[in-house]
Formats: sequence, structure tokens, C-alpha cells
Amino acid sequence: MLAPFPGAGETRRTGVRRLPPCYPLAPVNDAVTTLSEALEAAGSGLVLVITGAGVSVASGIPTFRGDDPDAIWKRDVTELGTYRYFRQDPVGSWSWYLSRFETVLTARPNAAHEALAGLERWQLARGGDFLLVTQNIDTLHEDAGSKRLVKVHGSADRVRCARDGCRYGAPSGSLPRSEIDLDAFLRDPSAANLPRCPECGDVLRQHVLWFDEYYQGHTDYQFGRVGEALERMALLLFVGTSFSVGVTEMALRSAMLWKTPTFSVDPSSTLASSRLTSLAVRSEELLPAVCQRLGAPTRGLDSAGLRP
Repeated sequence: MLAPFPGAGETRRTGVRRLPPCYPLAPVNDAVTTLSEALEAAGSGLVLVITGAGVSVASGIPTFRGDDPDAIWKRDVTELGTYRYFRQDPVGSWSWYLSRFETVLTARPNAAHEALAGLERWQLARGGDFLLVTQNIDTLHEDAGSKRLVKVHGSADRVRCARDGCRYGAPSGSLPRSEIDLDAFLRDPSAANLPRCPECGDVLRQHVLWFDEYYQGHTDYQFGRVGEALERMALLLFVGTSFSVGVTEMALRSAMLWKTPTFSVDPSSTLASSRLTSLAVRSEELLPAVCQRLGAPTRGLDSAGLRP
């Protein structure tokens, strides 16, 4: 069984090496040409895109990278982002997430999200296949119009019962966060006011993959669908990921095995390989330009580059 978050050093198995984080931003025009030609060459095959926290930075959501100034994971991840911590201190766990989810749930899609939705429509319209796998728990991809989407780490707009086997718990249950009354807990964060499952009365939890859990722990993570896609992808595109969790390491390994054309769009890219093309360009700049070159339709944004 694959552990959900192997260390970043695991990428050494794939023949990909890390460089010091000193890449200059690549010329945008060169990157547009490189990626556009690769997408066209994928033809009717499967274009697989895997996004990480970097794609949502332009929407105002901090990354999870420990070395970023506003990174979310500043404390020990084995303490805060685990089922164990939730059971030891459910009040602390709920308080921690609520203090951060307000930003996540009120953010708007940026140009990169819109462009990826446009690339999906473009690829399907020409008879090809497309799948977007996001490690992010925000709702920006679906808000931008992405349809063929796997949220492999769960979703911030849903909660679930902490008791496995409950109607609203794993392996397949959850309910919308909007249906839960959190007012009492927000006024007085205490055990007495913890949100409870309407079915069995156990404490509700975030509908996210924690660091001591497995991808196979809930059907919503659609891990089997990801594995199937890795076996038949014609092109693999990473956007805004630091390659520090299991699904990215597994995807890189599959790409190296099948010699799949592989690209990484990230201004802070530190990976290098003869089979991985790193495009050190901001995704919100590069991807809309690629859409324009390919004739892929995208929807309008406001002056800040966000969905109105």
C-alpha cells in the first residue's frame, strides 16, 4: 500500500535530481512554444495534469512549502495534519483548520485555473482525453469550469464523520460544509460545541487526506483513477508542485518508466532531468498564453486576473 506522503528525497529513484533554487524565470515565449507543441503532439492521447499549491498562489492562497515565507505548514506536520492529532485534540484541530479555511473557501480562480479548464475543453473537442489531478483542497479548479477532475487530497468544502462505516464517513460518505452549523463552535471553541455527525453523533472531521492516512482511505480521492491514468498518459504536466508528496513521486516514476513527455511549470522549479522539461514561468502567465496559441477558449477575468 502506498503511503500518502513519502519524503521529497524519494524522487531520486526516478532519475530526477534537485538543483539549488536559483533558476531564472524562463523566457515566456520560448516556454509557450515548447509546451504548445508538446500538447499538440499528444494528439488524441491522454493529457494528464497534476497541480499543487503553487497554482493557487495568485488567488491569495499560501503554499504548503515550509521554506516559503507564508507557508501553511510551519509547525510539525505530524502534529497538526494527522488523524492522531484530531483524535487527541479535536478542538485544536478544528480551530486550526477554520482559521485557514476562510481564505481557501473565499478565494477566486486565477488565470491558471481558467486556462487549465480551457485546455480540457480544447483537448476533448479534438477527440483527445484529459484528466486534472489536484493536490489542492480548494475549489478553484471546479469553480473555473474543470470537469474531468480528481481531488486526490480531498476538499475543503466538505466534511465527514470521523467514524468509518458511518453513512457520512469513510469509505464513501461526506456532506457539504455548508450544511453544518459552526456558529456555536466559532463563538466558543470547546468540546461541547464540536460539530457532530447528524447520523451517529460522532465528531465531524475535515474531508481531507491527513499525513498519517492513505490515498485508498476514501473513494472520493479516486486513487484508482489516478493509477489508471498513469498507465496510459501521452503527456504529463505538473503545475505549481514541489514534488514532496506521494502522488507526484509516483507520477514521475511512471513517466520515466513509460518515457512519457513530462513538463513542470513552476517559477521556483529545482528539478532537472533529461526527461523532465522544467519551465520556470508563473503558471498564470504561461498557461493563458498557451491557450491563446492553441485557440483554446478561456473565460473572462477581472483586472486583478481573477474570476469576477
